Amino acid sequence: MNKKKFIAFANKNLKKAYLELKEGKFEERKLFNFINRAFDDLKENPFCGIKIPHDRWPKEYEQKKINNLWKYNLPNAWRLIYTLVGDEIKIVSMILEWFDHKSYNRKFNY
Repeated sequence: MNKKKFIAFANKNLKKAYLELKEGKFEERKLFNFINRAFDDLKENPFCGIKIPHDRWPKEYEQKKINNLWKYNLPNAWRLIYTLVGDEIKIVSMILEWFDHKSYNRKFNY
């Protein structure tokens, strides 16, 4: 049985920020399109990202009580961070945040 696959945002502020990209400046609209493409890929295969080893997780993610963490490399060195939740029927790619490569490296201590 194929599980249904969905995209969700960790909170309403994140969803609002995502929707605001669509109405933003040229670079923001480009990022919106990059994220949309990632959503299409995640709906096809939620495991298409790169699993982040637990020892690299920032403390704030551990406080969210998640048990897996993934990154999806977007064009122009942007990173989309998500976790997978689900059951026997569905898999949800829960979007946690996105940021540029420099911010990603800083947050994950690379």
